Amino acid sequence: MTSLVIFTINFMIPEDKKTAVSKALQQTFGAAEFENIRQLTAGLSTALIYRFVVKGKAYLLRIITSNEAVADPTWWFDSMRAGAEAGIAPRVWYASTEDKIAITDFIDAKPFPPEEARLKMPVLLKCLHTLPNFPNRLNYLDVADIFIKKYRAGNILPAEMTDELFTQYEKIRKVYPRNESDLVGCHNDLKPENILFDGERPWLVDWEAAFINDRYFDLAIVANFVVITDKDEREYLKNYFSEEPTEYQFARFFLMRQVLHMAYFTFFMNLLPAAGKTFDWDLPRPGFREYNDRMWAGEIDLKDIEERQQYAWAHMEQLRHNFGLNRFEEALEIVGNNIS
Repeated sequence: MTSLVIFTINFMIPEDKKTAVSKALQQTFGAAEFENIRQLTAGLSTALIYRFVVKGKAYLLRIITSNEAVADPTWWFDSMRAGAEAGIAPRVWYASTEDKIAITDFIDAKPFPPEEARLKMPVLLKCLHTLPNFPNRLNYLDVADIFIKKYRAGNILPAEMTDELFTQYEKIRKVYPRNESDLVGCHNDLKPENILFDGERPWLVDWEAAFINDRYFDLAIVANFVVITDKDEREYLKNYFSEEPTEYQFARFFLMRQVLHMAYFTFFMNLLPAAGKTFDWDLPRPGFREYNDRMWAGEIDLKDIEERQQYAWAHMEQLRHNFGLNRFEEALEIVGNNIS
C-alpha cells in the first residue's frame, strides 16, 4: 500500500504568506495540510503558483507577492470569478484580495490540436465577451502607442529597418475605431499557457490582464497560433459571429492582427535594453509561423531573453510581410469607410 505523505505549510511557501495560506486552506477545506505540492513555473507571471492535493483532489494555489499597484487583484479576481461562473475558467474555491491569494480547480492540460482550437476557442471567446463588470483601463491601441514610443527612443535596431513599418502603422491608427461602446470584457493574455485544454474543452486561466477592450484583440491573439489559411480565418470568424463574417469584420480582424504584431514586436524588443542587452545579430531569426507553432506546442519559454528577441523579430518580419499585401490597403479602406 502506498503511504500518504502529508505536507504542512512548508518551506515552499514564503514566510510572510504562510499564515494567510493556512487560513485559506482551513476556510476552504477545513484543514491546513497538503497531500502533495509542487511549484509551477511556466509563464511570465510574477505570482507564485502551486499545484497541491487535498483529500485526493488537485487544486491550484496562486500567491501574489508584488506590492505594486498593478498587482492589486481587486479587479481581476472579479473577472476570474465571472469566467468561472460562465464555465470558461476553473472553479474558484477561495479568493482574498486582502491576502492576495486564490485557490481554484487544477486543470490537467492536454495537447490542444489547432484544428480543434479553431472550432472551440471562438465559441469560448464569444461567451467571454458577453461577461459584465470587467474594469475599464486602457484601450489597447493606446498601450501599443506606449510600446512604440519607448522602442523608438531606445534605438534598438537601425532606423532604416523599421521606419517604414511605423509609417504604415500610422495608417491603422488613423482609421481604426476607438468607440467605447464597442468594447467588451477581454482576457487580453491568451498565450498558450493561459489556455488549458482538458481533452474535451478549453479553460482560461491567469486573469491578471483582464479588462474591457476591443473584441478583435482576443480574437487576434488566439488566431496567431491556430489560423493559418484563408479558409481557417473564415471558419474561425464564422464560429465566433455565428454567421458568415462580413467584409468589415474581416478587415477589422486583419488590422487588429497588425496592431498585435506591432505591439509584440516593440514590447519584446524593449525588454532587451531593460535586461542590459543589445540586439544579438548572430541569433537565429525564425519565421512567424514556425515560432508560433512551437509556442503552441509548449516548446518555447519566453523567460529566456534570447527567445524574446527571436519572438520580437518574428512579429516584425510578419508585420513587414503583411504591410506589403493588397489586403492591407483594402482593409484600411473598408474600416475607414466603416463598411459593415
